[in-house]
Amino acid sequence: MTEAAGKSDRVPAPARIGRREPSKLTFEWQDGVENAATAAEIRRGCPCAHCVDEHTGRAILDPASVPDHLTQTEVSLVGNYAIGIVFSDGHRTGIFTWANLRRISDASDL
Repeated sequence: MTEAAGKSDRVPAPARIGRREPSKLTFEWQDGVENAATAAEIRRGCPCAHCVDEHTGRAILDPASVPDHLTQTEVSLVGNYAIGIVFSDGHRTGIFTWANLRRISDASDL
């Protein structure tokens, strides 16, 4: 991992994660920012090997294949650095780091 990549992943854990409806997650970040993202937005940003080519980093997942009405059925902590999400389409292999979730939720229109 490059030094730049390491720095981009140094996002502190959210102070609070909430489930607002089965289709949204809310985040209260330690810097005071509060935002949210839909399950579909998070699923479209999945970094797992099914969604992103491990060798090239190129997205494999077609974002148009993820329905807007997608929900999350389970959310669990992965160590102190991420969460795992089970989506209503059955996808469950992504590990969403705090940096990835911050990037997705900052870009959300919610």
